[in-house]
Amino acid sequence: MSAEARREQLLDAAKAVVAEHGLHGVSVEAVARGAGVTRPIVYRHFRDLGALLDALIERETLRALVQLQEILPAGVDDLLSAFAGYLHAVRSDPVTWRLVLVTPDGAPPLLRERIAAGRAAVVAQLGAAVGPRAGSPDPELTGHALSAVADEAARLMLADPEAFPPERLLAHARWLLFEAPRQIDLGMT
Repeated sequence: MSAEARREQLLDAAKAVVAEHGLHGVSVEAVARGAGVTRPIVYRHFRDLGALLDALIERETLRALVQLQEILPAGVDDLLSAFAGYLHAVRSDPVTWRLVLVTPDGAPPLLRERIAAGRAAVVAQLGAAVGPRAGSPDPELTGHALSAVADEAARLMLADPEAFPPERLLAHARWLLFEAPRQIDLGMT
């Protein structure tokens, strides 16, 4: 097996440990056992557990960002299809998205930094999609709000997919984006 293939195998084993036991359950021994190799093989590719976790975080956050870049909207008309794409991405790789959306206390600083950078990029793109041409008086704030709504919907789906299937979340997003603004009169006019 090539060094790169072995490295990916070890990262996949680490991801499986995260799925079963969380980030704090990852150890060199658990990864070695999951990959069917010995600990020295793990150490041949990663100097220590911290380096292994950093590599896993880097790989998984990059995967999440790549998925997002493929679905983020170019304009306000694309918001619902982008939301559907986001839910599909989360559903197709729940372990990666749990790392991003449900960051555990005591998570490595690299994970928090990557998530913050990714979130800032998403908010900026959402803000651009709903900018002045789309009628938002504050595109940055609207980008933050849309990101928060989408992330909470994804967390609900991850936590309880039976109660919060994509169809339910999409129907609510459709109402929130297109019907609620016309139906809700907050007495501010």
